[in-house]
Amino acid sequence: MPDFVRTAVPLARRFSLTLRSMSVIPVIDEAAIIDRFRDKFGSFGEQMGGVIVGLEDVIEQIVISILCGGHCILEGVPGLAKTKLISTMAGLMAMDFRRIQFTPDLMPGDITGSDVLQEDQTTGKRVFHFLPGPLFSNIVLADEINRTPPKTQSALLEAMEERQLTVGGRTYPLPSPFFVLATQNPIEQEGTYPLPEAQLDRFMLKIQLGYPAEEEEIEVAKRATTGYSFQTQPVLSGEDLLDLRQAVRGVPAGDAVYQYAAALARATRPGAEGASAFVRENVAWGAGPRATICLMLAAKARAVLRGRYHAMTEDVAAMAVPVLRHRLRLTFTAESAGLTPDAVVWELLESLSSKSRKGSRK
Repeated sequence: MPDFVRTAVPLARRFSLTLRSMSVIPVIDEAAIIDRFRDKFGSFGEQMGGVIVGLEDVIEQIVISILCGGHCILEGVPGLAKTKLISTMAGLMAMDFRRIQFTPDLMPGDITGSDVLQEDQTTGKRVFHFLPGPLFSNIVLADEINRTPPKTQSALLEAMEERQLTVGGRTYPLPSPFFVLATQNPIEQEGTYPLPEAQLDRFMLKIQLGYPAEEEEIEVAKRATTGYSFQTQPVLSGEDLLDLRQAVRGVPAGDAVYQYAAALARATRPGAEGASAFVRENVAWGAGPRATICLMLAAKARAVLRGRYHAMTEDVAAMAVPVLRHRLRLTFTAESAGLTPDAVVWELLESLSSKSRKGSRK
């Protein structure tokens, strides 16, 4: 069972009392909202464990993204259950779910929908009617998103950021809540189209899946080669997620936490004042202001899942790698030397930690 299910969610009543005493935060009983869904979170984790072996950290990060109202992209080699993981999670939510298999011949209209010429039965005139595409769902699985050309990839930009689509000069709102959960394969680059930086930045988290541990792989083999089956039941509705999203945004955080998140994002920019020599040598460009926003939202959601009533710098640090890894572009020299964005983020976290320790000694 994921750690966040074992440890979380009964928040103390003092959480709501603290919020009520802060004039800058609306009077919303976040503690009551989270407490109301405590049993549902427990059922959510148990049912995920009945289908998916391991991947607790991955599941937690996806839940954090959903609680924040953000999108996420999963990257891993074939056979790591990326698609199964997302489809199972979607099955636990009583919302519309559509899976789109991205291929080189996929056109924008195939995912957004298009105007179709139809005959009006009463007047006999032919008129255009809009036929919604699969993007008009609450949860959209964009499977192998990097296998479709940029023209089709760009059709997702407006949907992911504005939660609306413009087709034929008309704008159509998307359902609420709306999440895009994408997958991509990092090793088969032939016939793929890397996502542009503008679209990558719209994903709140980039989650990387590794190989399972030995005991987990054995359990996977046992389940796949026997008569094992597990039937899941929906536990969360769209209204539940909207309430939880509001509760997460109401989680208080001190100025020091915001300063830490901003400092971490700004430290990735080689052209910024005070940029380290390490960053100037290895980073072509760094993360933008959206990274700071995502760091804070993810930190608040992580605090909620761990049963705390406020976000701390440790929450920001824990979410730094999935928030920042796809927002950094390394120099050619750094990539040639085998440096990865993850390694850069870890270096920056250690640097900020060292500065904090030195400051505390003064």
